[in-house]
Amino acid sequence: MTDPSTAPIALITGASRGIGRLLAQKLGARGVTVVINYKKNADLAEESLADVRAAGGDGITVQADIEDPASLDAMFDLVRDTYGRLDMFVANAAASAFKPVADLKLHHLDRSYATNARSFVLGAQRAAELMDRGGRIVVVTSYGSLRAFPTYAALGAAKAMTESYMQYMAVEFGPRQITVNAVNGGLIDTDSLDYFYNAVPGMAPMESVLSKVPLQRPGTADDMADAVDFLLSDKASYITGQILSVDGGITVVAPPFWSDTTSPLRDAVLPGDGAEGAGGPKGPSVMGDVGE
Repeated sequence: MTDPSTAPIALITGASRGIGRLLAQKLGARGVTVVINYKKNADLAEESLADVRAAGGDGITVQADIEDPASLDAMFDLVRDTYGRLDMFVANAAASAFKPVADLKLHHLDRSYATNARSFVLGAQRAAELMDRGGRIVVVTSYGSLRAFPTYAALGAAKAMTESYMQYMAVEFGPRQITVNAVNGGLIDTDSLDYFYNAVPGMAPMESVLSKVPLQRPGTADDMADAVDFLLSDKASYITGQILSVDGGITVVAPPFWSDTTSPLRDAVLPGDGAEGAGGPKGPSVMGDVGE
């Protein structure tokens, strides 16, 4: 186990479950001391901390509502008073309303901004103050910052704002040897994904979206945690101001989608609907001029 007096110190918001919990465990395996932030469920937070300790790290849990600046400040005060410094800050917690733009009320807009964008800026300010020997800051975002899809405007716009702030921070914090990056997730198999596709009235079936992902599956919380873990590691010491997409390729495709084509064109990429012969499918041999 790493010497507690020299172990790196990490703070992860929303670390009692999902991506944050898995990331905390991965950091624990590297001997990191992890501050587990949670909003309501103290029992889950303690379970997450137990995972960290079982992996070889240590840490504490701290209750804080990141939507409330005073609560956020109290969390960083506790880190300062307990450890005197910070090496890694991961802004992972998020919340928003899933509604069309026309249905967004003032409180939806205010909460989405406060929980996602404002908390990241205020948290990064406090984190940077405690990074006396350089450090790593990572914000977890989602592909709604890059692409528009139903009911995601409030959260997607807030995530886009955090990514923009991230780039400004990378420039301004760089001279202090603090890197700042974002991990942008696609369809990641977590409780949030289940809620989005099963609890939002009228939402498209998840299968209709997965068929358009080049890798043909949702990502996992582990995929996201691995990406964040990499950006927190020494292997990413010269990477800053970047958005790392963990999305199975969904943000590089555009309509018309391969999943909406039919044979013989479909067989070139998605075999099974009329594959020819034992040698597998053959793509169409059609040539045409573009722009005439």
